[in-house]
Amino acid sequence: MKICCPHCGKEYTIKKETLKGYSGTVSIPCPNCKEKILLHPGAAGTEEADRASGHDMQAKGKAPATGDALKQRIFKTLKDLPPMPQVVQKARKVLSDPNSSFGDLAKVIESDQGIVTRVLKMANSPYYGLSGNVSSVKHASVVLGTKTLMELLNLACSSEILGQTLEGYDLAAGDLWMHSLAVANGSQLIARRVNPSLEQDAFSAGLIHDVGKIILDPYILERKAEFQTFVKERSDTFLEAEKVILGFDHAELASEVCERWQIPRHIVLAIRYHHDPTPSDNDMLSYIVHLADAAAIMSGIGAGFDGMLYTIHGDALSRLRLKEDDLFDIMGEIACYVDKTTQQA
Repeated sequence: MKICCPHCGKEYTIKKETLKGYSGTVSIPCPNCKEKILLHPGAAGTEEADRASGHDMQAKGKAPATGDALKQRIFKTLKDLPPMPQVVQKARKVLSDPNSSFGDLAKVIESDQGIVTRVLKMANSPYYGLSGNVSSVKHASVVLGTKTLMELLNLACSSEILGQTLEGYDLAAGDLWMHSLAVANGSQLIARRVNPSLEQDAFSAGLIHDVGKIILDPYILERKAEFQTFVKERSDTFLEAEKVILGFDHAELASEVCERWQIPRHIVLAIRYHHDPTPSDNDMLSYIVHLADAAAIMSGIGAGFDGMLYTIHGDALSRLRLKEDDLFDIMGEIACYVDKTTQQA
């Protein structure tokens, strides 16, 4: 079974036999941060148990859970998902402190060696033009600056989460990761043109806009035939299939999960409305991520099921004061960014 430290975000796998015979609450120290992890060996609600109960319901002819009931079932298994690492939140606090230094930021990042490794690999990728020259996080912060280092930190923290295979959505390993990179960069490029103060938040929102797909994938996979039939017979989008079959879509679920992760509210809003920014009350960040998502899909990067059916909101370009030529330019820059960023030194 998988366990996750609520303090530092590190994930571990332990054998169920290890906890055999224990009841109540078991406390073990996290090998990474030394804080206590509380386990409940006898408690129901593990991902395996929940899935099994879902199969049992179907076998007995009962309808599987949908809507709020399904959400509650999913939230019970959130402890089995890798949370957005605490290091990102700590880094944000350091950057907001005017008295902090490059060394302070490096110290926070270096608390997780796995993240350090990924940060350095990306810092040495061809995109940043420093191949083989960045040897430490502190060096990266001095050479690249804190703004770019924070971008790298977000990439490093999300790469493991977004890099997996999603069988329910028919996304191969790396497809969602590349699409997320494309939307993050596209959001950043759009923000740079229309509201530079949103540039960093746009990158973050674009990077995790589709995290709901990771959470929903096993539940989609359980009912994949039903989804395929819906899309084929109605010639409709997979997003619409989620709404009809499950009672909500991956964007709605992602926004609720991100609130639990304590992601800033304005980023949560953009994630919620990235498919249709109309209900966002003219929120600029929602329109930015929506347009970047469309640009990435039009570029053919990690499109998945809905690639040919994705439509840009009618007034998205005008609300952002952009023209079609701007969109084509952004698409070209996105393709270049993804290609270079994924070429590890």
